[in-house]
Amino acid sequence: MPTMSGESYIGRFAPSPTGPLHQGSVIAALASYLDARAAGGTWRLRIDDVDSGRARDDAAADILRTLETLGLHWDGPVQYQAPRRDHYQDALERLRDAGLAYPCACTRREIAAVASVGPAGMIYPGTCRDGLPAGRGARSWRFAMAPGELSFHDRHAGEQSLEPASCIGDFVIRRGDGLHAYHLAMAVDDGDLGVTDVVRGGDLLPATFPQLALQRSLDLPTPRYLHLPIAVGPGGHKLSKTNGAAPADLTDPGGTLMDALTFLGQAPPAEIAGAPVGEVLAWAVAHWRPAHIPRSSEVRV
Repeated sequence: MPTMSGESYIGRFAPSPTGPLHQGSVIAALASYLDARAAGGTWRLRIDDVDSGRARDDAAADILRTLETLGLHWDGPVQYQAPRRDHYQDALERLRDAGLAYPCACTRREIAAVASVGPAGMIYPGTCRDGLPAGRGARSWRFAMAPGELSFHDRHAGEQSLEPASCIGDFVIRRGDGLHAYHLAMAVDDGDLGVTDVVRGGDLLPATFPQLALQRSLDLPTPRYLHLPIAVGPGGHKLSKTNGAAPADLTDPGGTLMDALTFLGQAPPAEIAGAPVGEVLAWAVAHWRPAHIPRSSEVRV
């Protein structure tokens, strides 16, 4: 169980509504749910629909139905990002006023032609950091990453350190299409929800460093993090909507939960096989042991 520091535990699950949940998503949702419930805490649900070009209303409704079918009932109202754009813009303006955000005229093609690649993708070369080139207008806004090392302790992966100015660079916080970017929305939303603990897939571990930088710059609290092994399919590819992962099997919701528990190293006993989801979850909450999660960075499902 997580180590508490006197404050109430608030966890969250934050899927993007671009398609149905697959088994990898179920694993992340279940681990986040169990961690919160085992701590006697709150478990919130956020639909990360800030990218209106990819978000689908039918997918959001399907995600809610899937979680309910699996017995993963959240606390409080569902938070949606789309109505919160003013919050993200307010945060951007605070960063701008503090000299921590600047306009950028570069296209993706221009950046790709000269950028090196780091753990979070292309590293912006800083072309517009000291001002827009003559005759060019702003397309996006970037966060000015300060030099120095950032570190955090991951409850599963251990100590993590990175020099983000050189390894990640100045990342986008408002895109060329006017939409606020993932890192900014995530930091602001977690802060507003009072999130104390984030449990999510290990593919998002590199995203923690930009979010740490934003949290500190916006005077937001930093949650504890637990990044899970990445779920990969028989072909060795990460389970994802992009890779065409099949939707989670809801014909046997208890069996789907049992498979997720096995992935998480929780060793559910044979006696609860075939039991209703409520019984499976009651056992899982009572026996949740994060230390039993496999140490490997990838686990086949």
